Amino acid sequence: MNDIITDLKALKEETLLNLKSSKAINTVRAYKSDFNDFTLFCAQNGFKALPSEPKIVSIYLTHLSTKNVKMSTIKRRLVSIGVIHKLKGYYLDTKHPTVIENIMGIKRRKGSIQKGKKPLLISTLKKIINVIDEQKNKIKKLRDRTIILIGFSGGFRRNEIVSLDYEDLDFVQEGVKINLKRSKTDQFGEGSIKGLPYFGNSQYCPVVSISKWIEISKISSGALFRRFAKGSKLTNNRLTDQTVALLIKEYLRLANIDNENYSGHSLRSGFATSAAESGAEERSIMAMTGHKSTEMVRRYIKEANVFKNNALNKIKL
Repeated sequence: MNDIITDLKALKEETLLNLKSSKAINTVRAYKSDFNDFTLFCAQNGFKALPSEPKIVSIYLTHLSTKNVKMSTIKRRLVSIGVIHKLKGYYLDTKHPTVIENIMGIKRRKGSIQKGKKPLLISTLKKIINVIDEQKNKIKKLRDRTIILIGFSGGFRRNEIVSLDYEDLDFVQEGVKINLKRSKTDQFGEGSIKGLPYFGNSQYCPVVSISKWIEISKISSGALFRRFAKGSKLTNNRLTDQTVALLIKEYLRLANIDNENYSGHSLRSGFATSAAESGAEERSIMAMTGHKSTEMVRRYIKEANVFKNNALNKIKL
């Protein structure tokens, strides 16, 4: 009997681990952060946050809209509130007409156009690499230029870049194959492989840059991109994804380019937009970026073609 109880206890613990692992850590963190904001709103206005009801949630969403919160953020907050209720064993009808109709009204009144971060296009990418190459610290500039070239060429998310290990690289005659173990759209870790070919211009070639980085860093296992200690001593500590955004902004500043509307995502969107401008097919872009939906990729293509099929090209003034 005791064996059965022990087994059941172990099964319960395993079940809890499975439930916790059903969502990515960053996703769970975002849910909690969103719900904390909702909890604060309820506390300030005498409402009960858990369990809540559609009327209260709808009022909260209106509150967000009056603070000029993005439409995408409002929708995400609603999802987060619903998820936390489910995890805590409560039912909340997030599809209730009070909620849905309110969202539609907010959308109509404030619009749903989202101003995203600027893509890092090829001309700007080259300026950044040129600025990096002017730096005196050889090992640091090799690391930084490799991060940026890989991020752009592979259409990587910034957390995907810093998650790469030496073991994920496979150098072949055509270039390098990069094994991406997990991504935002691959929560179950099925993995995918991205191929980066050799470029004609070695200065901007990601494969050449990776090779030089491995040679100078002497990395033979573990994290590919690491932090430096004082004196440019390379540590075993993996970089954070925030570092990628900070590097981009820093080198844009050094290149005398306004960095206000750039972020770590600018590498990924820059690849997609540049590929679309060059005539790459939608499915080819998606194969590299890992997008599961065509919606965002088509937005990049539309932006890239804004001057190509412009009716004004037919008008002679």
